[in-house]
Amino acid sequence: MLTLGIDPGTASLGYGFVRERADSSLETVTYGVIRTNADTAMPERLKQIHDELAALIERYRPDRAAVEELFFARNVTTAITVAQARGVVLLALQNAGLPIAEYKPNAVKLSISGYGGADKAQMQEMVRILLALEKRPRPDDAADALAVAITDLHSYRLTLAQHL
Repeated sequence: MLTLGIDPGTASLGYGFVRERADSSLETVTYGVIRTNADTAMPERLKQIHDELAALIERYRPDRAAVEELFFARNVTTAITVAQARGVVLLALQNAGLPIAEYKPNAVKLSISGYGGADKAQMQEMVRILLALEKRPRPDDAADALAVAITDLHSYRLTLAQHL
């Protein structure tokens, strides 16, 4: 099972492809970020995100996708631009025919670290351990996307077990 995890953003959108092997261990297929230039008009930035994400989906052909839900307490402008990127992401995933799951940030933290209030360093270290990586994944957006993918694989496995 190959899952694509996404941490939405307009300046930097994190992605991570994680595969669950037959023995239930996890392996990183690839991860990174899609970066857009702040000096570029928003419609062009959104098109770039869509096109690059669609190309990644076409190349790696995931079975599922998972997207982190938005949580913003203060900055409305940032929330709006991230929501726009998130909409483009959901469209690209839907166009690819992928089952889509969405997870709140604290649910991802709980799934990965066992604590819904885990900080970035704790999360990155747990992602490193769960994926048997030599170093913590960087940049932060890519590490967050890997955490979303791992959360989805855990959740999907639990859902399957409940239906047996």
